Amino acid sequence: MTDKRSVFEPVQLGPVTLRNRTIKAATSEGRSPEGKVTDELIAFHEGFARGGVGMTTLAYCATTRAGFSAPGQILMTRDAVPGLREFTDTMHAAGAKASAQLGHAGPVGSKKITGQQPMAPSRFLSPTSFQLSRGISLEEIREATRQFADAAELAVESGFDAVELHFGHLYLPSAFLSPWINKRKDGYGGSIENRTRFVREIAEAVKQRIGDSAAVIAKLSMTDGIKGSIRLEESLQSARMLDEDGHLDALELTQGSSVFHQMYLFRGDVPIEGFAGAMSEPFKTGVKLLGKPILGEYEYHDLYMLDDARQFVRSMKNTRLILLGGINSLDHMQTGLDEGFDFVAMGRALLREPDLVSRMEVRPMIAGRCDHNNGCMFTVYGATHCVYEPTYAMAGE
Repeated sequence: MTDKRSVFEPVQLGPVTLRNRTIKAATSEGRSPEGKVTDELIAFHEGFARGGVGMTTLAYCATTRAGFSAPGQILMTRDAVPGLREFTDTMHAAGAKASAQLGHAGPVGSKKITGQQPMAPSRFLSPTSFQLSRGISLEEIREATRQFADAAELAVESGFDAVELHFGHLYLPSAFLSPWINKRKDGYGGSIENRTRFVREIAEAVKQRIGDSAAVIAKLSMTDGIKGSIRLEESLQSARMLDEDGHLDALELTQGSSVFHQMYLFRGDVPIEGFAGAMSEPFKTGVKLLGKPILGEYEYHDLYMLDDARQFVRSMKNTRLILLGGINSLDHMQTGLDEGFDFVAMGRALLREPDLVSRMEVRPMIAGRCDHNNGCMFTVYGATHCVYEPTYAMAGE
């Protein structure tokens, strides 16, 4: 019989030792208007680091300018390295490790942000943004793979302890996994083996480039709540292939998409007025009229990803698992560990209370105060924050 896992114990993640099993999940931050680290961004994450998390995740770091998904994101270029190094030095001084989430928006992107027509595995019209994505070429697939490896190398040079490859939410890599978007007739389309090829190649390229210099994590959608898109049966197969390749140290299991039915990821209240207020016409009126059918409505409950995520526990032989979704108390964390997960990740709960982890260690019975009103969702158009804590959001304190 194995010893019971403890949330507050040092734990190994690939070549890195975390002080505990908690991770601040990536939440797009909007604090990098020039594509570089700012003092505000550092202070924002320093709150989580000093607040007790084992590792905080810098989101969203675009592998290329065409990969931006929203305003104010990091661009992984060499001139960003000094700021990124200051970021990691600050997190380390506060006792936490730092992870860089690397992503390419693909069909989630927009020409208004990137200056380019978005790319997808095949020609695709987004039902939310009405952006038409063009199909990506084989040469561009190879270039995108190199860009992930280049970005990972820069992250290591900048002192990051881990890189998180964004294979979820129908961003470009995830879009290849979706038969709803991926209509290709070549070796990257059709069967689940073919549709998984791109993410496997990215993981391999990153691992070959950085070796054991940092942990390699992938964020993978289990399901996305869209008919004909990513299903649990196929995501399990994708996860097994990635696991057998042996290039990943951990998988963070997620749900939902940023293309359609976005509330499938978040659950809880649908902040229609907030979204409408952040947009200009005609999108403002469109959101008010069609927001709920487009975003979807899904009831929140604690640990809402656990039922799907537990299906992956027995399948992983080389890869550790990170549980996400509806984690708001130490009891939730311990439930995940008892189910076989190695780490737990929190997003919204820490936006409201950056020091929640350290307070839970002292007072195990407390729970987070996040009420899942999801007002934080539309703040991504400015600086992501809990609407109850605007002072912390803007000052990073």
